[in-house]
Amino acid sequence: MGVISNGTTLLDAGSLDNGVAIGDMIPIKTLTASSSGTLSFVDGASNVVLDGTYKEYIFKFINIHPQTDNVQFHFNVSIDSGSNYNVAKSTTFFEAAHNEGDTDVFLDYASGRDLAQGTGFQLLGNGLEQADVADENNCGFLHLFDPSSTTFVKNFLGSSIATSHNGKYAWNSYFAGYANTTSAVDAVQFKMSSGNIDAGIIKLYGIK
Repeated sequence: MGVISNGTTLLDAGSLDNGVAIGDMIPIKTLTASSSGTLSFVDGASNVVLDGTYKEYIFKFINIHPQTDNVQFHFNVSIDSGSNYNVAKSTTFFEAAHNEGDTDVFLDYASGRDLAQGTGFQLLGNGLEQADVADENNCGFLHLFDPSSTTFVKNFLGSSIATSHNGKYAWNSYFAGYANTTSAVDAVQFKMSSGNIDAGIIKLYGIK
C-alpha cells in the first residue's frame, strides 16, 4: 500500500520516492568492533566522508564494551589522514552519577579528566570497571564542527552514559573542547585506554 500526500506518492512498495526529502542527518559510515584495538574514520578511506561536504558531523557510539577491566573510552583527531593522532586540545569535563542502592549521588567537575593543550586522547566517559560483566557498556555521542576549516579551531562536544563500578552506577559524562589547529581535521580515532574494544558500534553522520 502506498502513502500519498496532496496527490504526491511518498512511499510505495516499501521504497521512498526519489523526490522525497528524508531528513538532514545523513548516514555516512558504521564501524563494528570485534576485539578491535581502534576504530578509525579517515576521510576518503572505506567510503568515509569527513571534509567540507558537511559543516557538522556526529559520531554515535552504542554499547561499547571493553576486553580489559578498569579502562576508559577515548578519542583523538588527526590532520594527516590518520598517520598521527596527536592534535593539541583544551577540554572541559563534568559528570553525574547515581548508584542502584540510592546511597550515592554526585555532580562535579572532573579536573583530572580534561586536557589543557594536551595531545593525548580525550576521555569520552567514565571507566568500564569489569569487562567480564556482559551488561556494562558505554553509549553516547560526539559532535565535531566544521573539521575542514582552515580558519578556525575545531570545536567539539558530547555526552555519554555508562554502567560502571561493577554495574552499580549510572554514570553520565559531559565533555567539550576544541582541537587547537587551523589545519583541516580529516580523521577521528576511538579506542580504550588499554586493551581492545570487545564489542559495540560507532556510526558517523553528516549534518546538512
